[in-house]
Amino acid sequence: MDYKEPDFYIKGVLEGKRRIIAKAITLVESSLPGHRALASKVIDGIISHSGNSVRLGITGVPGVGKSTFIENLGLDLADEGHKVAVLAVDPSSKRSGGSILGDKTRMEKLAAHENAFIRPSPSGATLGGVASKTREIMLICEAAGYDVVLVETVGVGQSEISVATMVDFFLVLMIAGAGDELQGIKKGVLEVADAIAINKADGDNAERAEKARHEFALAMHFLSPVSPSWNPPVLKCSSVIEKGTMKVWETVLEHRKKMKQTGEFDEKRRSQALEWMWTLVYEGLKLRFNENRRIAEKIPEITAKVEREVISPTAAAGELLSCF
Repeated sequence: MDYKEPDFYIKGVLEGKRRIIAKAITLVESSLPGHRALASKVIDGIISHSGNSVRLGITGVPGVGKSTFIENLGLDLADEGHKVAVLAVDPSSKRSGGSILGDKTRMEKLAAHENAFIRPSPSGATLGGVASKTREIMLICEAAGYDVVLVETVGVGQSEISVATMVDFFLVLMIAGAGDELQGIKKGVLEVADAIAINKADGDNAERAEKARHEFALAMHFLSPVSPSWNPPVLKCSSVIEKGTMKVWETVLEHRKKMKQTGEFDEKRRSQALEWMWTLVYEGLKLRFNENRRIAEKIPEITAKVEREVISPTAAAGELLSCF
């Protein structure tokens, strides 16, 4: 079968062939026009086989141990027979455009498990620490039979909220004993959290973790929950002891059950699909704007005028848009 035909990828993904899954993801991530057209056909071909996984987004302050948490949880789930896909987004360098892509080395045991698939992706210029193609990659993994998709994000901040628009459950990891925990995270992230977990709640840190849990539980009382049916709990977990993260997983399943009972689960999935559509519309408009020859010819002249303060940035933007 020809690798330039969509059926090559669709068949391989549906059969769960890891090499073709990786090739399909690479195709989706490509910015080449020919690849974009082919990737679109592949996504159309597998989308009816997707949507059956538990989508869990994980964010947290630097040093909180996201990768260790994911490996601990992922190994437990994989050992239980779940097929676990980890979409780990690495920060791209603004200077070179490159990224470290080191998650496979940080999750050696999970990467070697037959029921796990780890795909590091550079975040590129996308806000929120989420690769621009994370949603499509998620669909590919689901169509390939992965029933748990874990999305690890770059860091934490106001723009990080974008991950909450593509997952069923948004987990914020925190750590005790690292200064003022409440100042280490933006309020906006807490407002969309489905749960907070104080990680590294073990050994000498157990007492500090309980204190941090209590502080966050108080803080969450002042925020309006995302759902009227769910009050985000503040949990404790440990990524270095056996089954140390399973309490979080039990909370994810409890949330999923409750959301399905109220109908909020399906409603959320529908609204996320529409938001994804509009995001792609805006991205497509930006891409076409940048590829427009008339605009490209005018940019040097107009940017020079802005730099010399001959015209205002507002007028310059209007002039460029009028060429579109």
